[in-house]
Amino acid sequence: MSEFRLDRTAFKAQTAEQASASHAQYYKTLTWQERLRIANYLNSIAYNYPEENPPRLDKTRFSVRARGNG
Repeated sequence: MSEFRLDRTAFKAQTAEQASASHAQYYKTLTWQERLRIANYLNSIAYNYPEENPPRLDKTRFSVRARGNG
């Protein structure tokens, strides 16, 4: 289970522009590693897989072919 929890008691009425600026300001204070961890967590929620065990990429769906020089 993840350490991230939604705080349902915190609410602040604001416009979309104010919310966007507030979130951007907060995420800019985080390191790139922290932002990557958050992105991994959000992907695991969106695509319904365990955070510590992401699905493998199906490499059979890709092919390689030579390009001409021109």
